[in-house]
Amino acid sequence: MTTTSLPHNDTLVRPNLARDTKNVLTRELKPVLRDPFTLIFSLLQPLVFLGLFAPLLIGGSGQPAAETLAWFVPGVLVMIVLFGTGATGSNLQYEMMTGSHERTLVAPLARSSLLVGRALKEIAPIVVQALVIVLIAWPFGFAIDIVGLLIGLALLAVFGVGLGSLSYSLALATKDREWLFWGVQQSLIFPLLILSGMLLPLDDGPAWMRAVAAVNPVNWVVQAERALFAGDLGDATVLWGWVSALAVAAIGLVVGVRAIRRSS
Repeated sequence: MTTTSLPHNDTLVRPNLARDTKNVLTRELKPVLRDPFTLIFSLLQPLVFLGLFAPLLIGGSGQPAAETLAWFVPGVLVMIVLFGTGATGSNLQYEMMTGSHERTLVAPLARSSLLVGRALKEIAPIVVQALVIVLIAWPFGFAIDIVGLLIGLALLAVFGVGLGSLSYSLALATKDREWLFWGVQQSLIFPLLILSGMLLPLDDGPAWMRAVAAVNPVNWVVQAERALFAGDLGDATVLWGWVSALAVAAIGLVVGVRAIRRSS
């Protein structure tokens, strides 16, 4: 019996997180670049919130429009991340049904790159949406610190990686049952949104709501974004926002990698 061996110039491709994440991100972004209408359409929801909620807050608070927008706009950007990266698993479910996910699993890729790359794919359009919203709010008195904006976008990216990884894990757990994925996803996202003071202040809310908000990581990310956009880079809420975002990212990656290994 004879055996064959690989040529001497062939080398085993080993997983590399940075390289593999770039490859996954490039693969995921191609459909978005081919169909920019999806990105344009995704702007409608945050613009609706900005156009309908902001006037109510301005009229109800009696504060100048600039102060209300400084409070409201950062929350809208966190909301975009919450909904955008929270839907990462939906795309994965489609790939599982078509069989492309199984082909991805046999590729020599770092498992965490599948999570980070997919989450960053959602973050890239969110950065564009954030800049558009800031530009729209600017003529109405919204002021922003440029350095704070850049740090804030980095914070949202870290937070989004964690949320995207958890969404990925949920898709692997629910498999082809889309109704179950969306049922669990919506049941978790809306309480997180409401109990973060993202769209409405919780200062006058019941004590139990304020207590839950104090341990809600989304709440700390929202507060950190408000401080960063205002230029208060040394505010304590910025530190707690980063702690919350890093904790969500770490938990999401650990849970996600384990889910991938179980599904392989």
